[in-house]
Amino acid sequence: MPTALITGATAGIGAAFARRLASDGFDLVLLARDKVRLENTARELHETYAVRTEVLVADLATDEGLAAAEDRCRAGLDLLVNNAGFGNKGLWLDVPLADELALLRVHCEAVLRLTHAVLPGMLERGRGGVINVSSMSAYAVRGTYGAGKAWVIKFSQGVRHDLARRPGAGRVRVMALAPGFVRTEFHERAGMDTSGIPDFLWLDADEVAATALRDLRRGVPVSIPGAQYKALASLSRLVPARVTERIGSRAGRSYD
Repeated sequence: MPTALITGATAGIGAAFARRLASDGFDLVLLARDKVRLENTARELHETYAVRTEVLVADLATDEGLAAAEDRCRAGLDLLVNNAGFGNKGLWLDVPLADELALLRVHCEAVLRLTHAVLPGMLERGRGGVINVSSMSAYAVRGTYGAGKAWVIKFSQGVRHDLARRPGAGRVRVMALAPGFVRTEFHERAGMDTSGIPDFLWLDADEVAATALRDLRRGVPVSIPGAQYKALASLSRLVPARVTERIGSRAGRSYD
């Protein structure tokens, strides 16, 4: 059976990827910080889908956690989903610098290092995929979170173009995933008030995962689930930068 590693696998989009991939017959490597939650998730997926589930307890904001994840990636995978992430509440100067650095480490350094660790094995076997989870905030202007997510898209596109220059790499795919608001515990954990977000902007995590996997198979460079968000992404390219900066800043403050 093929094997997939999912970071941030116990909740939200990560858990949705785990369910979908298990139902598709993938063995799973589930990575997160909470051992008890990981073990419960692994047991449920094994019992429901009869797939092998491996638990990797790791904090990707630490040297030890990153090294452990890199080692598992080098051991061989068919799919890597770089999904782990979090948000910091408050305006930029009000957030402790250590928290912002941890965010960048999880959202950017971990994505770079795990992608770098997994791709050589995929290229050697001539197949594999990497999904790097970004966000629609990459198309707005909103502090460290949005900047990091914009980096994820540009990084994924750059790696994709580099792979295209390698003979025999046609079945190894790298894709960024940029969902909008998804009904998960993400905002609650960050202490953000989302009561003002219109219902039509919310996406279902299972549908996001299904869309991402379908787009990866199709070779889409950046997957944007939901017609409403595809339209917003297109609009962001036409609106003057000063307008998107103003809108992004005001919208961001609404959820602090």
